[in-house]
Amino acid sequence: MSNVLNKEAFILPEGVIYLDGNSLGPMPKSVPARVAQVMNEEWAQMLIGGWNKAGWMAMPMDIGDSVGRLIGAPKGSVVMGDTLSIKVYQALAAGVKMRPERRVILSDTGNFPSDLYMAEGLVGLLEQGYELRTVAPEEVAGAIGDDIAVVMLTEVDYRTGRMHDMKAITKLAHAAGAVMVWDLAHSAGAIPVDLAGSNCEFAVGCTYKYLNGGPGAPAFIYVRPDLADSAEPALSGWLGHANPFDFDLNYTPAKGVERMRCGTPPVLQLAALQEAMKVWEGVEMADLRTASIALQEQFIAEVERDVPELTLASPRDASLRGSQVSFRFEQGYAAMQAVIDRGVIGDFRAPDIMRFGFTPLYVDSADVSAAVAIIKDVMSNALWDNDAYKVRSRVT
Repeated sequence: MSNVLNKEAFILPEGVIYLDGNSLGPMPKSVPARVAQVMNEEWAQMLIGGWNKAGWMAMPMDIGDSVGRLIGAPKGSVVMGDTLSIKVYQALAAGVKMRPERRVILSDTGNFPSDLYMAEGLVGLLEQGYELRTVAPEEVAGAIGDDIAVVMLTEVDYRTGRMHDMKAITKLAHAAGAVMVWDLAHSAGAIPVDLAGSNCEFAVGCTYKYLNGGPGAPAFIYVRPDLADSAEPALSGWLGHANPFDFDLNYTPAKGVERMRCGTPPVLQLAALQEAMKVWEGVEMADLRTASIALQEQFIAEVERDVPELTLASPRDASLRGSQVSFRFEQGYAAMQAVIDRGVIGDFRAPDIMRFGFTPLYVDSADVSAAVAIIKDVMSNALWDNDAYKVRSRVT
């Protein structure tokens, strides 16, 4: 674990054990200075010249390559921009267009709701008999038939951490003639991913979780290189045009994955993400995965030994689990608020999930044991049974 642990690179408040990097990563220490540089030396001094002089326009592709290294994507196949929901929509729309004779988008009931909402919106817009079909996660393989246009799945379940087999499901999708779209929101920076080896057509993901890009950090989209010059982006924005500064009235898509760009790049957010990505230099995902599993296994063993009130909701087999561990408790929201109040930050997912993320860049074995001691105190002494902890905040 010594080759991935890098606590000194992050701003971590005193007295806090942060087990919620699967929801929002902490700030790397070098980020504020980099963002200040962009504001004070680039924006303030260069003004509009920053697009050329400071390389702002190239940031979506440059950072895309940094992210691509962590997800097994070839150089030039990942571009940054917009939100994850927008990228889901683009990937789905492009995939459906590739299979015009088919009318079904297949997903699972464990998928993140926003992905399903975007699919519903696309289906409603297309009409013509299109359908979003959802099945239980364990039933996906058997549901991939010759009527499926696109299979859209999130590799790691946001509630439980249950993990789909990317290569196996992609192979089944292709055998049935379907297009494969993967959401890597809980994969990028958490587990080894091999997009090129999986042969999937599209993948999308966010960067504010394990990649520590900050709240609202831009999402990414991957397009398999052989499709990059033919995939139709659906949301054909100005910066996805082949020559945006020719100001043509008609859209001509850019070459390669840049056609998936839509609006103006969020330069300050991209600068924060670009700086945050430096903590990954020299980190191998296989080493990170080994360290992550060790932390998770320790956490599960200690919680089950000391906190019988909680029931494991994540797969027990570490090979079937991402980089988070979830436990069920009927009063999980109140219990999590009590735990947070005592310095262990996790989060809650309805209806009864207490969720803890394990990021070996800044979490170590001592943190795990200290966290379990606090959880034990909260549960064994029913410290959660306080009206103040039962009032739901807007963000849980």
